Amino acid sequence: MVSSTAMPCAPPRLFFTTHFVLTFLTISCLCISLVRGLKTPFRPKDILPLLPREVSWPILNALHGAVDILPTFVGAASSPDDDLEWKGACFYKNRAWLEFHNKSQSEFGGGTLHIKVSNAHSWTCMDLYIFATPYRVTWDYYFLSREHTLEFKEWESKAEFEYVKHKGISIFLMEAGMLGTLKALFDVFPLFTNTGWGENSNIKFLKKHMGATFVTRPQPWITNVSIDDIHPGDFLALSKIRGRWGGFETLEKWVTGAYAGHSAVCLRDSEGKLWVAESGNENEEGEDVIAVLPWDEWWDFELTKDDANPHIALLPLHPDVRAKFNETAAWEYARSMIGKPYGYHNIIFSWIDTIDGNYPPPIDANVGLSLPEILVETARRGSSFDELLTIPEQDDWIYSDGKSTSCVAFILEMYKAAGLFDPIASSVQVTEFTIKDAYSLKFFENNSSRLPRWCNEGDTVKLPFCQIKGKYRMELPGYNTMDPYAHMNERCPSLPPEYFRPKGC
Repeated sequence: MVSSTAMPCAPPRLFFTTHFVLTFLTISCLCISLVRGLKTPFRPKDILPLLPREVSWPILNALHGAVDILPTFVGAASSPDDDLEWKGACFYKNRAWLEFHNKSQSEFGGGTLHIKVSNAHSWTCMDLYIFATPYRVTWDYYFLSREHTLEFKEWESKAEFEYVKHKGISIFLMEAGMLGTLKALFDVFPLFTNTGWGENSNIKFLKKHMGATFVTRPQPWITNVSIDDIHPGDFLALSKIRGRWGGFETLEKWVTGAYAGHSAVCLRDSEGKLWVAESGNENEEGEDVIAVLPWDEWWDFELTKDDANPHIALLPLHPDVRAKFNETAAWEYARSMIGKPYGYHNIIFSWIDTIDGNYPPPIDANVGLSLPEILVETARRGSSFDELLTIPEQDDWIYSDGKSTSCVAFILEMYKAAGLFDPIASSVQVTEFTIKDAYSLKFFENNSSRLPRWCNEGDTVKLPFCQIKGKYRMELPGYNTMDPYAHMNERCPSLPPEYFRPKGC
């Protein structure tokens, strides 16, 4: 991954004012509470919107961040005989139950969700909720201690009716509340903007949530690459830090632990011409597909047209591994995949290997309630969505629009076809690999004296791979450390920020 200079501290006067206001409000509330024996009339952060922005914003930044946009699943409300109870962020005592009715006189009727909230910790707080079935998502907020209702006039279909009857309506709490959620939206939005603000936001997020160390490299930040030193099978790791792909990669890195967000691979044809094969190349129709491009065309795009500020590293194969690389088989596989879609279908399955060891808090498998047919069928079979996600993805699965692969699965399936996973290839499903899993394979050069002379040119820190573009020094923790083994990466947790991986998972 690729650290900018530290953000300037708040001016001393502002720092003093902010902390003085917060301390004063806190002490005042505690005194009122102790003297009167009542709940505090407000919490300091409840009235932050009323304060000047230069006072409130530093406090909000300390209290909330982008991850506060993620909801927490509190449970599913079903029949009145089976109350759901939980503690909210504002109201500490809450109950919910579902009452079926047919006020609409429709085929499957509808229902009323009852939510009774009480025991608020202050007079000014509120709880914000999201309610979902596989077929709909809605939201509401509660400010008063009483029983509230949410009407579902009629179920969309028999499938929704049967699902709700057996599984209930899922309830998600936005633990940061209205203010914190809005602040989180403000933090998430710039991740996807193609601006300096967006780039700094991505860097800040990755430093805070992953411990990345974006250290500025000495110039030149673009290497004068000699393509004669690049060989078939050499791996290209890319880290994009601004714009649409920068924001997407930031979230992908966070949940998987990978310090790169995209990948490609080098090939040479029978005449010795260098090519780059990748899944995720945008075609003329704006679709992300699998493509094989001449090196000069690919490299020129990354230098002049890719506005996501890509940081790029070349990971040369070890000579012994290169000797095993079957170029004919690699080309045969690559040609069979040209034009096929990027594997959005399987990218999530490479990440989810366990019931509860891959979701960064507060999310869990219940956030995936946007797959109605799958959820209904899974429930019908007596299983659950979280169990479904952990089933090892098979490399030969065909999706509704045909064969597809993510960027890293494309490369590793090529490696598999080219013999690099022999003799255990049949027991390795590379669709289960993340980019981190790929660059952790012990496939790459481990002798720095054999790296090209231009590798890391001008940098006083000699990386074990060749960074060829980027202002910040890329880091790939765990690089080139793991021998392949049967059923590799099929049951691996990936919780940030440690991303602990048990041996043999």
